[in-house]
Amino acid sequence: MSVPHVLVHRDPSVLADAVAARLITRLVDAQSAKGHASVVLTGGTIGIAVLASVAATAARDAVDWRRLDVWWGDERFLPAGDSERNETGARKALLDHVDLDPARVHVMRGPDSGMTAEESADSYVSELRAAARPEDHGPVPSFDVMLLGMGPDAHVASLFPGHPALYDERPAVAVHGSPKPPPTRISLTLPSLQAAQEVWVVAAGAEKAGAVRLALSTGAGVVQVPAAGARGRRGTWFLLDRASASELPPDLSRAASP
Repeated sequence: MSVPHVLVHRDPSVLADAVAARLITRLVDAQSAKGHASVVLTGGTIGIAVLASVAATAARDAVDWRRLDVWWGDERFLPAGDSERNETGARKALLDHVDLDPARVHVMRGPDSGMTAEESADSYVSELRAAARPEDHGPVPSFDVMLLGMGPDAHVASLFPGHPALYDERPAVAVHGSPKPPPTRISLTLPSLQAAQEVWVVAAGAEKAGAVRLALSTGAGVVQVPAAGARGRRGTWFLLDRASASELPPDLSRAASP
């Protein structure tokens, strides 16, 4: 796994714009190199702000949206269209404003599909396996960009400290008893996160500072600090605002942008 790099931006607004610009560039580069690209989306305030920033810039037209596969790192097990679903936020912020191929938008199904949470997770595993190519060297696609938010408890996706999902090697699982509502979710597991070419952990706010410090600490264990396992095959970036980076040690904070 790659060694994390840290970039710090002035405030959440600048952070969202910077990540949006970085994302467009990365997707265009991937499409130029191999004809297609893939991204794993996250929810949360800063994650949705990034997508809104992509939608707001004319540079978005540089991406061939028809050749983009869209996945999710996790989802609340709620009906389609529910305002709390990550999918709903992503569609409102960006996906409904670009020309995506509906067959390449891979949603995690909710209870309105008639599935249980376990069946929804199994269905997503099947979809991941079907999309994986031989060059991915595994049961899931080697996503070009894995976007992850992070909670104050250092959870990523719906992988919470101490939860059984952290020990699971299946590509995606049902999560029950989430400490954040709603209690039932679907989540990619750590092996799927680590299959990505690049993992970007995007965090803003002073309440995330302790989690950022722990996630970047040498020897941090993933069971108590899940974000410590958020690492890409070729690149890992912690993209932060100044508040979330406020507890970083000097050797990391020197990498910050002004």
